Amino acid sequence: MIKETAVRTIQMEAAAIANLSVLLDENFEKGIEALATCKGRIVISGIGKSAIIAQKIVATLNSTGSPAIFLHAADAIHGDLGMVQQEDAVLMISKSGESPEIKVLVPLIKNFGTCLIAITGNTASYLAKKADFIFNTTVEQEACPNNLAPTTSTTAQLVMGDVIAICLMEKKGFNIEDFAKLHPGGTLGKKLYLRVIDLYVDNDKPSVKADDPVKAVIMEMTRTRLGATAVIGADEKLMGIITDGDLRRMLQKSDTISHITARDIMSYHPKTILPTEMAVNALDIMRKAEIMQLIVAENEKYLGILHLHDLVKEGLI
Repeated sequence: MIKETAVRTIQMEAAAIANLSVLLDENFEKGIEALATCKGRIVISGIGKSAIIAQKIVATLNSTGSPAIFLHAADAIHGDLGMVQQEDAVLMISKSGESPEIKVLVPLIKNFGTCLIAITGNTASYLAKKADFIFNTTVEQEACPNNLAPTTSTTAQLVMGDVIAICLMEKKGFNIEDFAKLHPGGTLGKKLYLRVIDLYVDNDKPSVKADDPVKAVIMEMTRTRLGATAVIGADEKLMGIITDGDLRRMLQKSDTISHITARDIMSYHPKTILPTEMAVNALDIMRKAEIMQLIVAENEKYLGILHLHDLVKEGLI
């Protein structure tokens, strides 16, 4: 019984969301154009559950390059209306479009001369008739068994908010670099702005020559503690890499090591990355190749070593 109720609720809300695409029309496109060319902020207002949805849409817009603020419809008519400026655009959310607070607020908003867009499920409502543009979020019924509690309707409002945000992102050409500027904190921010050069430059730069004896290789790897060393030729040109694993395999095969040189045990054509590459790309290379060290190089010149621990320390893993 519980699972059946859950499935029915999901299916009802999914169907309502799918139906939104049918409701999009030329009016919607003109409304998005108005929002995209708005010189001020997007003010989003509502009452009750719609007010909660409005706050989420505000957060989404702000994080995707469209400055927005929340205005509670009840607070607006008791002093907060002063936050609305003439160059702003106002998105008003109301399923019925007939809430008392909305009916009081609408003419006040119109007095500012601002663009008013209604997100409503009632296109014949007071709000819809007074709005410059209507974003239709009509739903057949709520998922609530009594068809009362805002469920399907608020889901539709929420999805419409995402639709608005994505449309504005594309209209404004909002890209990954722009997103990174607005999300500098946490793991998400680091994935978007942290580059290889930010991580490897403080590491030691282990290197040996191809003809160096294996003892010199071991000493260099012990000194730098990165678990690997680059093998370089003239002008710092990268020839190969020697890792802890290469040393272990050498000891398994040879009883004496005095005659062995770096050239004998190094791996040719090691995985490399440019210093300007994103750190998250380095992580992807390490995972796919199942390695813990990645040579940083440019134009075949050896620059340093990035270790998996550098990425762990920054919280990318």
